[in-house]
Amino acid sequence: MHKIVTLLLLFITLSGFSQTTKPKFEGQATSTTSEKVDTRNHAIMPQWRGQQTLGNITFDNDFAGARLNGITQNNDTLYTAIIAAENYPINPSPWYAFKVTSQRPKQIWVHLTYLNAKHRYFPKISRDGKTWQVVDSTDCRLIKGPENKNQSFQENALSESAYVRINVDTKTTWIAAQELMTSPIVNEWSKDILKNKFVSSTIIGKSPQNRPFECLRIGEDKSDSKIMLVIGRLHPPEVTGQFALQAFVEALCVDSETAKQFRKAYTVYVVPMMNPDGVDNGHWRHNTGGIDLNRDWADFNQPETQIVRNFLHQKIDGTQRKLYFGIDFHSTWDDIFYTNITEKPSHMDGLIKRWFDSLEQSIPTYKVNARASKPASAAISKAFFNKEFNAEALVYEVGDNTSRDFTKLKSKTAAENLMRLSLEYLK
Repeated sequence: MHKIVTLLLLFITLSGFSQTTKPKFEGQATSTTSEKVDTRNHAIMPQWRGQQTLGNITFDNDFAGARLNGITQNNDTLYTAIIAAENYPINPSPWYAFKVTSQRPKQIWVHLTYLNAKHRYFPKISRDGKTWQVVDSTDCRLIKGPENKNQSFQENALSESAYVRINVDTKTTWIAAQELMTSPIVNEWSKDILKNKFVSSTIIGKSPQNRPFECLRIGEDKSDSKIMLVIGRLHPPEVTGQFALQAFVEALCVDSETAKQFRKAYTVYVVPMMNPDGVDNGHWRHNTGGIDLNRDWADFNQPETQIVRNFLHQKIDGTQRKLYFGIDFHSTWDDIFYTNITEKPSHMDGLIKRWFDSLEQSIPTYKVNARASKPASAAISKAFFNKEFNAEALVYEVGDNTSRDFTKLKSKTAAENLMRLSLEYLK
């Protein structure tokens, strides 16, 4: 593994990387023609996978979602983990996930270090890989540089690295940036959704590494005359967006009168895992083509975006069907919605504004944080759905550290209000 680390250092030095900083969170920069990203395949560096034993301690990155590029022993109780991305330049989302065991009970520290990045995600710990909790603050020490010593929260305030204390023994301990939500785990969630008689499933394509692209269909209108689309997980570390998507979809499947009427009038298609290869390979941002998939909704160079584009055109072209609404779930520094500034009416003109108002009315302590941009030249999902199909569309972002309970509450409320407002358009 030491040779791998040396090669990684050389690769990253040659690649070059820069981080942008913002004094206040206002969302990510909008995409313009002059900033267009080349979405043809870029080389990636797969991580070495296996187990490495140092003394009595064994580190393991041989599982879906793992990311540990190197490990060294400093002394009897301190180990340094090296975390690197699949390629560079890349969004600063340094994902890590690994397992630790010890031949005897012991307390150790692991120093999380990053190549061309800083520490972002506060560690989560699990003893079974399924049930997770945030590491106690006394067991995690953040090391900040002088430029961000007195700041917190955003890119310009990220810690240089972090030390995490772990009690290890013969039973496996998982450490990860966020809860593991790999494609097999999401597939299990899909099976639960499929227990509803009005939900069905279709494989609409395969990823470059042959993982299935599952598409759930929710609805009782066999004609599919009014279509909505829900997608998520374009970016592997964005687990809070996955939680929001799942809560949103679950709310569409409840037994309320509004939900029943909605499912008779509208058909919702759900692609919950847009980047299964990136997720299961433990990538920071990209697919196995080395590309940010949410910059490929104009050129469609990547198989993943092609699958969804082709599915929509096959459903809609030459028919009376319409795409009324498209939503793409993500995670970022804080909760925010990215919307389109449309130059022509959508099929449900004004829906999103009414939807935001209803969210604030339903959750009085919550204030919508939204940022709009013109879709004409952007190569992200919301722009494609609006420009190509005249759909109301947005990106639904959830904060890295937003309460999991509030994430579910907001998504559930958002789905309930969407159903109610959508039915009002039929009157």
